[in-house]
Amino acid sequence: MDMAQQRVKAKAPRGSSARPRLTARDWADAALAAMGEGGLAAVAVEPLAARLGTTKGSFYWHFSNRDALIEAALERWEEVGTEAVITEMADEPDPRRRLRRLLTRATSRAATDPLEVSLLASAADPRVAAALARVTDRRIGYVAALFAALGFPEGEARDRGLLAYTAYLGHTQLGHAVRQSLPAEAAHDRYLDGVIDTLVRPRDGGDEAEHVAF
Repeated sequence: MDMAQQRVKAKAPRGSSARPRLTARDWADAALAAMGEGGLAAVAVEPLAARLGTTKGSFYWHFSNRDALIEAALERWEEVGTEAVITEMADEPDPRRRLRRLLTRATSRAATDPLEVSLLASAADPRVAAALARVTDRRIGYVAALFAALGFPEGEARDRGLLAYTAYLGHTQLGHAVRQSLPAEAAHDRYLDGVIDTLVRPRDGGDEAEHVAF
């Protein structure tokens, strides 16, 4: 059962045959699930209505057309795939532990959700390209701020943020295309530790940046 179907089931009154009242967010979530499964072409009103257990009338109550739904879905992706994750990390004060927690969270989620790979494959669409640009800038900026908190100069922190993000994207692509090439279970934890050790190691090979807080 995908996220959209779970939301519908939760809204349905127990013992009632009445259709639940859907929100624009329900439609956006369903559109995101469809994008993950089949790209932008999979975002079609009638199949989504069937997925949600409703009619096209519900769609037109919230959206004027398919393009409006796609825009709402991409905004929803930014919200749940970036802003909510950043908020989730906020209760960890130590930047290195936050970096590890972030990479663990991101790679684990990406392993089971094909949406990001699907969106990258749809980057020729201007709407997707714009959302990818916003999300990429936000994510790299956030990770760069973690490296700055570890004591790296601004330019180097940005470079390391970019390196960390490209490592994540490569991991995500391999996870869906050649999964057996990635370490599993306990080896995955050691792998992440090695990635982080590499990312925080100064270029001169000495100790980590002097302002690291442990």
